[in-house]
Amino acid sequence: MRKRLIVSAASALSLFLAVPASAAGFEPGADGLGDPYYPTLGNGGYRVSHYDVRLKYQPATDELEGTTTILATATQDLSRFNLDFALKVSEVRVNGRLAAFATSGDQELEITPARPLPKGSRATVVVRYKDVPSTVERYGGYTAWRRTPDGAVVAGEPVAAGWWFPGNDHPSDKATFDVSVLVPDGTQVISNGVLAGTASRAGWTRYDWREDKPQATYLATLAIGRFDITRDTTAGGLPVYNAYSKDLGENAGAARASVERTGELVDWLSGYFGPYPFSSVGGFVPNVRSSGGLETQTRVFYGPGLFARGSNTSVVVHELAHQWYGDSVSLSRWSDIWLNEGFAQYAQFLWSEHENEGTAQELADYIYAYYPADDPFWSVKPGDPGEENQLSAAVYQRGAVAIQALRNTVGDATFFRILKGWPTERRYGNATVADFRAYAERVAGRRLGDLFTTWLFTPGKPATGPVPPGAPAAGPSAAGTTADRNEGARPAEPKSWRKIQEATAVHAERK
Repeated sequence: MRKRLIVSAASALSLFLAVPASAAGFEPGADGLGDPYYPTLGNGGYRVSHYDVRLKYQPATDELEGTTTILATATQDLSRFNLDFALKVSEVRVNGRLAAFATSGDQELEITPARPLPKGSRATVVVRYKDVPSTVERYGGYTAWRRTPDGAVVAGEPVAAGWWFPGNDHPSDKATFDVSVLVPDGTQVISNGVLAGTASRAGWTRYDWREDKPQATYLATLAIGRFDITRDTTAGGLPVYNAYSKDLGENAGAARASVERTGELVDWLSGYFGPYPFSSVGGFVPNVRSSGGLETQTRVFYGPGLFARGSNTSVVVHELAHQWYGDSVSLSRWSDIWLNEGFAQYAQFLWSEHENEGTAQELADYIYAYYPADDPFWSVKPGDPGEENQLSAAVYQRGAVAIQALRNTVGDATFFRILKGWPTERRYGNATVADFRAYAERVAGRRLGDLFTTWLFTPGKPATGPVPPGAPAAGPSAAGTTADRNEGARPAEPKSWRKIQEATAVHAERK
């Protein structure tokens, strides 16, 4: 049910005066994009091309003051439009004129410009705000803003932006970003893209970050605190920027041993996925109580708990694979999550092959045998898992087994053309599972509907595993019940399995 509007007195007056008679025929933009899992995320009536986010942050009090400028284009005749935002707003201007604004729902900022926006017109929207983000909760108690001993971190899926900048918060509307943050001297700022510069004055330092390739709002990240920074370049000259909180404790060594291999791993992944799509790469490990990771664009978030059992290059491979599958080519709706997680998990299969810790086929066979037919694992459809199962093990593991089944069906030569060609053809865009199937069929020159239906869209354990052509099908015990689940009924555990399984488990924290 729609929540009551909260409107300031000044806004109420301007709201009454805002829309002239010439606005006849203009209509409000939708307050959501109708995503099948999160229908109120995003907004209709416009598209964003750029965000300029300027912030001032005081770590001692967690007070955030900001001005965000949004460049957008109306896709209909607009009398009013929404932004997704959770913090307290003091002023909104549209094309230089004061605009009326109101709040509604969990994260809706409703804006009525002084003059309506004709379809196709460009708009400059300026939002001023000030709040304490750690005190703000939405969606039944959720917050993406996490305080640290010396600052804060914001990262989350499917929403995080609303705690530090207003926007069209859905991955189908990607834009470029400039992020400029003023902090007390001695405090550092990490964000996406390239650090364009720093400047200090009167006890404060400003950090300017730029991501010049399209980026989904949930993939924008911000970390403020005291870090050890490492900088390098890959063999091909790509800048690598990594950051570690100074107080990671016993996880510090394992974190560095993993994340410092970023340059090597992104070069290795380029052999499978094609040229890296962005202008920098790296990761950061802040001092937060988290064992999760998130593929925030160009600058991956790693929770320290990921390294509690030692180094884990497999999870670094997973998050870097997302830079192609998920960040450059983004899902069109959250039900297409397999396009992100299935392929990132399969990259771990390929890394396992590279490290001689189990082939992709051995891992697929093991997963198929590991879960008996009556396990709830098989009830989840990776191609449309439902909101409640969006980050379930089946999306990752069954999703990766589906990719191995595709490899076996079309053969290695065609499969690796698909794996590299897809993120090249769709670079910086959005796609659905149906789009990927159509692309795979075009490259393979054959229909693949039965394969996709069986592995991605049919509840229940497939009758046979993802076997190569000419190989014997899995025996009855592998497709049996819980009683059949014993060491003699399944293949030997690949050496890489534990690390891959760890990466699957911790991703459930990201939401």
